[in-house]
Amino acid sequence: MPDAADPTPRSILDVIGHTPVVPLQRVARGVPYRVLAKLEYLNPGGSVKDRIGPAMIDAAEAEGRLKPGGTIIEATSGNTGVGLALVAAVRGYHAVFVLSDKMSAEKVRLLRAFGARVIITPAQLPPDHPGSYYSVARRLAQEIPNSVYPNQYENPMNPEAHYRTTGPEIDRQGGEKLTAVVASIGTGGTVSGIGRYFKEHRPSVRVVAVDPKGSILGPYFATHEIARPVPYKVEGIGEDLIPKTVDFRQIDAFVEVEDRESFLMARRLAREEGLFVGGSSGSAVAGTLRWLAARPVPEGSTVVVVLPDSGDRYLSKFYSDEWMRENRFLDEGATAGDLVRGKDLAPPLVAVDPTTLVRDALALLERHSVSQLPVLAGKENVGSVAEEDLLRAVLGDPTVLERTVGAVLGPPFPEVPAQEPLADVLRRLKEVRALLVRDGANGAILGLLTRHDLLAHLSERGTDRAV
Repeated sequence: MPDAADPTPRSILDVIGHTPVVPLQRVARGVPYRVLAKLEYLNPGGSVKDRIGPAMIDAAEAEGRLKPGGTIIEATSGNTGVGLALVAAVRGYHAVFVLSDKMSAEKVRLLRAFGARVIITPAQLPPDHPGSYYSVARRLAQEIPNSVYPNQYENPMNPEAHYRTTGPEIDRQGGEKLTAVVASIGTGGTVSGIGRYFKEHRPSVRVVAVDPKGSILGPYFATHEIARPVPYKVEGIGEDLIPKTVDFRQIDAFVEVEDRESFLMARRLAREEGLFVGGSSGSAVAGTLRWLAARPVPEGSTVVVVLPDSGDRYLSKFYSDEWMRENRFLDEGATAGDLVRGKDLAPPLVAVDPTTLVRDALALLERHSVSQLPVLAGKENVGSVAEEDLLRAVLGDPTVLERTVGAVLGPPFPEVPAQEPLADVLRRLKEVRALLVRDGANGAILGLLTRHDLLAHLSERGTDRAV
């Protein structure tokens, strides 16, 4: 810490911690609690893991395991690596970080920007496999002279850092009405350290861990049995092993959250609260709101939720609409029929039959502010007309106005069933200008979807419906 006589920080490491809390206004609207978000992404390295980097290296130096000019080696999801990279930069150490290929490209580039060497390993290898990122980091620490493997999964300074700093900060910031603290869980250091602090100082405060679906930590808490891990996409939280840094005695409850709700909530936090955070922060807030829905603490209580890291390291992942759609997280479950039913049109289907006069078809196009119409003979899709084509024909021969559209038919629009997933509708509309949607039950044409309709829907979802 800075000298009391001179408050100027000695280095960037002295700026770590003392992160603010802000109330969640919109995403927690209607919740009878004061929900405060602790902005750990405002640490200088962009995450809560900045807190444990100096603590683990201080211990290694004090024990003589790391000497000047040495190398710091760690298996990391990225954020602990950044925290350790800050220490390495300030104190003149080399750094080697091992990540799985599940992690974002932004994290890899960020670590390299600090001058670290980054090694990528396959994500789906079991922890004890020689090629897993745990095993590779451990082997490198044995091979590289004057190196240290802090091992955040077993290092007691991981939870200790949060016991000493994060817990007391939350205690002060939460005030007298603080009744619960919620944090997502990975190595378990954050929630275990915070939990230990409150168990000793304010045991009435409940400590809640949020775990991604597919992780083994939540099931182990509930059953004390090791479950089989299932792949998930949110980064930095959840585990396929039980870290020694998790102390389940300090945790009162677990909440399981799926990838989709984590990513959608993170996007909401950016768009509705101005909080540009990572997917684990989305998990934490989604888990908080789910837990509070059961009214586990008195109304009017204050709840603090920890937001672990920044969104800038996920721009190529869940902040990308394309990535979200490819992974079926954006509008998952929506169908072509849903889009037609959501269009603000009366009537929902504007069409003409082959006997309609071109003059009347043009009037219909103008009245409904559309540029193209399907031509239907009962339930049969026989063709189409477009305003541009009709006007061109009329300018060439004004008598076309008195002919029927059957004489100037364009090709019929391709069709999709009402149950067609939105992702497939998107792919089709990259190739064609419009699609007719047909009810699979009775064969009726429900409506026409255009690229404009899809863009309007996605824009609305992005700003008002939490995608």
